[in-house]
Amino acid sequence: MKVKPNVLVVDDEPGHRQMIKAVMGDEGYDVLEAGNGEKCLEILKKKNVDVILLDMKMPVMDGMSVLQRLQQMKNPPPVIMLTAFGSVGSAVEAMKAGAFDYLTKPADIEELKVVVRKAYDFRLMTMENAGLKDKIKTLQQQVNIIGQSQAMRHVMELVEQVGPTEANVLILGESGTGKELIAKALHKASLRKEGPMIKVNCAALPEELLESELFGYSKGAFTGAVKDKPGRFQLAEKGTLFLDEIGELPMHLQAKLLRSLQERVVEPLGSVSEVKVDVRLLAATNKDLLQEVDEGRFRQDLYFRLNVLEIMIPPLRERLDDLPMLVNHFIRELGEKNHKQVRGVDRSFLDGLRNYHWPGNVRELENVVERAIILSRSDILNKSDLPSIFFEIKKPSAEKNQSSDTSNIGRSASSFIEDYIEDAEKRVLLEALEINKGHREKTAQYLNISRRSLQYKLKKYGLIRSHYLRDS
Repeated sequence: MKVKPNVLVVDDEPGHRQMIKAVMGDEGYDVLEAGNGEKCLEILKKKNVDVILLDMKMPVMDGMSVLQRLQQMKNPPPVIMLTAFGSVGSAVEAMKAGAFDYLTKPADIEELKVVVRKAYDFRLMTMENAGLKDKIKTLQQQVNIIGQSQAMRHVMELVEQVGPTEANVLILGESGTGKELIAKALHKASLRKEGPMIKVNCAALPEELLESELFGYSKGAFTGAVKDKPGRFQLAEKGTLFLDEIGELPMHLQAKLLRSLQERVVEPLGSVSEVKVDVRLLAATNKDLLQEVDEGRFRQDLYFRLNVLEIMIPPLRERLDDLPMLVNHFIRELGEKNHKQVRGVDRSFLDGLRNYHWPGNVRELENVVERAIILSRSDILNKSDLPSIFFEIKKPSAEKNQSSDTSNIGRSASSFIEDYIEDAEKRVLLEALEINKGHREKTAQYLNISRRSLQYKLKKYGLIRSHYLRDS
């Protein structure tokens, strides 16, 4: 049965209350009455009210006093002030204090209907928003997503909106932005939350193993296959399958994945029959998949199948308002992990973080905070606990600024851009080496490049003998 919206009329004139009750009752509202402010507050303790019509002038407790009490409530209902013709100025002051609107007495019937309807619509919207905020807060706590910046609020609103659907979602963002956390939040917000969430990192498994991991295999499919093994698709039955680094999936597996998504079946290696699957697919990448499509490395039909809905995770440099919350979270978590008591940070530490470009995003911030916690001799972190690269400002060399060589005068803009990019790349390399304590393998993983590529870049920038390097 549909619940009627209700209106509370607070007025010391019984005749005016009865007129409003008759009009709004005919409009489908359940009308409550109070002859004074105290009675109004008593009713609100016992009942949920959608709209309040509140007289300005009443004995014992006037309308402004009641309004002030109402504004102290959590999610108070909208208040329409009732005022005599000559007291409009007081009603305007009441609106500044939080009233939704005002009507002059005796209320015009048509105007009364319109204003109450607007107030009720506003109430529905605010209650929906309050419920959404509560859901988002719960989701963030469940999967450890930290941040209240506008950029992250937008992401979480999208998660709450698309989570309950069955649509495939493509999560985009730079390395270290927290794409897996968003995938977990989508699963928690879905109707499949009681089912499993299974993750596959397409970049972490060798190509020859990836197919059997995704689709499973039958006994005898290859040497060592002594029994049937279900793949990740089957393990995610009635739940969510999360394919991380989807841009690394080989072309022949892209075709097989596409068919599984279209037909909702998988064909295990060595099997002559197909297995039906019921999963929702989430995928993530730090690559520009449209560019990959244009360059022939990613199937266009698979891209459109994956990208039913898209969520873009902002890089840390675009959500610097979240830095204090993130730092406090990491201090609590990493201080306990490393058996260090850290009470907080000073302004210089936060200023250093804000002035940095964060190529490694939140993952890099976590590493930087952990390093500071371990090396600090104080229980308050300050700028001296940050790596020196946080305070280095790259200035053009005197040779570039002052050279009178005519060959330099004619240099193209593109050559200066190339110099700038190389300078930036070298700084990022140095920073990554410092954060990873010179471990080449860890540094390559951190930068999401192969060890061979790292070795080439180290040689290119003359860092082979760098004091940062370790062979391990």
